[in-house]
Amino acid sequence: MSENYAISSYPNARAVTAELDKLIRLPVSRLRREALDAYLADYFEYRCRRSKELHEAALHVIPGGIQHNLSFNYPFPLAFDKAEGAYLWDVDGNRYYDLLQAGGPTVLGSNPPAVREKVIALLNHCGPVTGLFHEYEYLLAEKIGQCMPAVQKFRMLGSGNEAAIAAIRVARLATRHKHLLKMGGAYHGWSDQLAYSLRVPYSRGLLANGVPGYLFRKTEEFFPNDLNDLEHQLRKNRGSGGTAAVFIEPLGPESGTRPVDFCFNQGVQDLCRKYGALLVFDEVVTGFRVGLRGAQGYFGVSPDLTMFGKVMGGGYPSAGGLGGKDEFMRYLGAGLTDMQVKTALVGGTMAANPLTCVAGYHAICEIERTDACAKAGAIGDRLTAGLQALIAKRGLPFVAYNQGSVCHLQTTAPMHFTVDWSKPWKLPALLKETAARKEAMEEIGTALTAEGLITLAGSRFYTSAAYTAEMVPELLQRFDRMFANIEA
Repeated sequence: MSENYAISSYPNARAVTAELDKLIRLPVSRLRREALDAYLADYFEYRCRRSKELHEAALHVIPGGIQHNLSFNYPFPLAFDKAEGAYLWDVDGNRYYDLLQAGGPTVLGSNPPAVREKVIALLNHCGPVTGLFHEYEYLLAEKIGQCMPAVQKFRMLGSGNEAAIAAIRVARLATRHKHLLKMGGAYHGWSDQLAYSLRVPYSRGLLANGVPGYLFRKTEEFFPNDLNDLEHQLRKNRGSGGTAAVFIEPLGPESGTRPVDFCFNQGVQDLCRKYGALLVFDEVVTGFRVGLRGAQGYFGVSPDLTMFGKVMGGGYPSAGGLGGKDEFMRYLGAGLTDMQVKTALVGGTMAANPLTCVAGYHAICEIERTDACAKAGAIGDRLTAGLQALIAKRGLPFVAYNQGSVCHLQTTAPMHFTVDWSKPWKLPALLKETAARKEAMEEIGTALTAEGLITLAGSRFYTSAAYTAEMVPELLQRFDRMFANIEA
């Protein structure tokens, strides 16, 4: 098993945070209005006509005209019909560098032949789903366990979101404790109890529209990268039912948008052991992207439960699951279950379907064979170093950093704010400020799209092993053309 990781040098989280603190105190840097108008007219209106027509038709049958949160919507979502390696093509024939990578799962690049051929063979022989046990359920679970020693058992589900729900139920059954703790601003899916304090620390239910407040009674948060605050919450909960689980995005909230110290995860593990809470690692993004042993291997921790999604399905649908140690996974028994314990209520007709299992197994094997995590991370290093040089050259206040193949370009940092409920009269101004910064960020994302770069809202990028060092100079030229259009 390869011990290579995508992260060659971990960033100084405190220094990055200080830069982001400075950025949000500065006026918003925006694209010049005439530059944005030119991108809209010359590119989107002229070169993306078929995408616009499809979106206008979709508005009649799809709420908002688009189904997926990752689709970039301004001025309208582009429709894509081909993906291969490091590239995407839209329905108008325009080619783009794919720095979205479907939100992170395609470490090998899009539609790798080594996986596709195995999927086609299975479809010809078996079809995508039977609802019954299949050999690749076992092979995938065994492979994941070989990669991550803390995953002694693995239960496949339909998504990372479902894995989070299962983790809550297992933790409460195993510990008989009531409370849940998460880092403020972290994203663990959109289930009711974990929709608390999304994106912005201490935002509580502000961004959880449709979720009644009473569902958050047993969910609390601690400030990112603050072990003292975590211990304060754990100590407080001890007198009112105890903490069942602490949920962690190991790179920091929103895949490291607010990065944490290298030693932070080890400190969280120590506190979980001290207070009898289960440590739940959200490896939906980092599992098999940071390395075959995941972020838990890189940071040297042994979580009690591990959430999986995205990468473990090789970019194929219905990819998700929960893994962990025997003593806790017994609460997820199916079939001939352990009658000595009450098992958690979970299900899913499409979970562990043969299609996703065969794709996931062969994707992980191919990642191992090709050392894909390290290759993708090396490209992330080159791209980030180039962005930092361009930012310095142009005297921009932007912040670029990466954690291997997870790269960040913070131009307005709308998620770097904190809600202060002791001063509620300041909330309207805060919401107005973050909305303005989000709008400016989206305009930058629009410009990058017109420059042939598909990103996550212009602020986060995922590199893959399909990228080569020879591509990086062209990528940077495209970023630099956008930088040239930023107002002083």
